[in-house]
Amino acid sequence: MNKLTTEKRVQVVAALVEGNSLRSVVRMTGVHRTTIQNLLIELGAACAAYQSETLRDLPCAKIQCDEIWSFCYAKEKNVPEEKKGEWGYGDVWTWTAIDADTKLIPCWHVGTRDAGAAYEFIHDLKSRLASRVQLTTDGHKAYLRAVEDAFGCEVDYAMLVKMYGAPRGREAYYSPDKCTGCITIKVSGDPNPKDISTSFVERQNLTMRMGMRRFTRLTNGFSKKIQNHEAAIALHFMYYNFCRIHQTLRVTPAMAAGVTDHVWSLEEMIALLDKK
Repeated sequence: MNKLTTEKRVQVVAALVEGNSLRSVVRMTGVHRTTIQNLLIELGAACAAYQSETLRDLPCAKIQCDEIWSFCYAKEKNVPEEKKGEWGYGDVWTWTAIDADTKLIPCWHVGTRDAGAAYEFIHDLKSRLASRVQLTTDGHKAYLRAVEDAFGCEVDYAMLVKMYGAPRGREAYYSPDKCTGCITIKVSGDPNPKDISTSFVERQNLTMRMGMRRFTRLTNGFSKKIQNHEAAIALHFMYYNFCRIHQTLRVTPAMAAGVTDHVWSLEEMIALLDKK
């Protein structure tokens, strides 16, 4: 990886953040797969460290949270007996938070979908916020204790629970059931009813699936190692927050949140490797 020029690194990273698989990037750039993988891991770690340090004291007012499913090595049902229950084999959940106003992703957490993961994710979110926020999540019960432990009474928190119709059979196996309604539950504080929503964070799930080949369903592009999976997610959010202009904002989410004053180039993002 150290022998790659900056221009070639930019070509590789540009292909990765646009949702291409490792092997397709090999064909597009002529760079060896192992070299691309090493660049991904090192740059992903640098991006994660930079965002962990920089995304602090954020002026967010309305936060939405959700979890998105993927898998690593193999689907849960196909994991070998000797690997069952071992982290990095089978189901992997990525917990995400988004600011409804600036579209910034202040934090994320890669883990399971249990109370422990919820605790780590919500406490990380709380540590990054400058003031009281309105928080909306889905009806996952793990959020209840985590939000109470992290925020106490210093949050306006509500759950949005969607109701779905009966399953439609195997012909619609990969299509969501029809949403028949929503129930809003005020958990703490005084959340504004018109801001109780998970629309932005659910749209962010689509952005993740489009921007990372590892999240694309019904392909063999899934992550084989959890380290690569985590690095790809960190790289994706760095590009999303700092480099990609949001169509409705006309600036990047990081600019809208006051974290930076300019649109980052890929060269600037890759330069984070020299600051490690």
